[in-house]
Amino acid sequence: MLALSLAAILPAKLAWAKEQRVAVVDWAMLETALAIGIVPVAATELLQFRSIAVEPPIPDNVADLGLRGTPNFEMLRMVAPDIILSSNFYEYRRASLERVAPVFSMTVYQPGTPPYELAERVALGLGDKLARTEQAAAYVAQTAALILDLRMRLKDHASRPLFIINIGDARHFRAFGADSMFGDVASRLGFTNAWVDKSSYSAAAPVGMEALARVPEASIIIVGPVPPEAEKILPQSGLWNALPAVKAGRVTTLAPINHFGGLPAARRFARLLVDSPLFSGERNNG
Repeated sequence: MLALSLAAILPAKLAWAKEQRVAVVDWAMLETALAIGIVPVAATELLQFRSIAVEPPIPDNVADLGLRGTPNFEMLRMVAPDIILSSNFYEYRRASLERVAPVFSMTVYQPGTPPYELAERVALGLGDKLARTEQAAAYVAQTAALILDLRMRLKDHASRPLFIINIGDARHFRAFGADSMFGDVASRLGFTNAWVDKSSYSAAAPVGMEALARVPEASIIIVGPVPPEAEKILPQSGLWNALPAVKAGRVTTLAPINHFGGLPAARRFARLLVDSPLFSGERNNG
């Protein structure tokens, strides 16, 4: 009778877990949840997510909780989540969030640590927590296979180092180091990161454009979005046009990608990099 009772209860518990109402305050957790088949009832900064992170797509019926750092707690209570997904970035909000629902927090970014393996752990951890174990394992395996395949496609290009940057203004950039997702993925694709100075979590603080001349043989990968003013000024900038990579046409601009993303951001970066004019046979003069 005990065995029969457990057999009846277990499917009910699994069904309940699959139907949990999930709210998300962190974008890496949001990306990952969507990638393994979890559609949240609410998440933060959805307009920005759709324009910067872009993928996976978010259904229109997901409620917007406002800013990641200061979510709308009234809205959060209204959607009545069973669980809230967060990260170490929002640990200072944990006590407030826990007044609404239990918080499940995992870490992708920490100083000095390449984040790809941590993003894999987050995917698997979310899968276990939200009854998507098989989907999470499959997504992790598919991502690894994709990056390996793209590495083979890039093998004739990987001898040249890369600066991976985000433009701050016409005179400054942010550099993505080894502890950024883009730097980690570039390394997995076979590239050497031309930025060897310290960075914190994702990108070094704004640096003068002249620093891009330190490694004259390097190519420059710009991760969007690019500020409109900088986009207008850079083509006429003497400093920009004097850079070795710019003069040689070794510059390409990628569409926006979540700078603090999980495995979906890793996949998007790898795919956009391989498909960029710099590596698809065309030339982009920046």
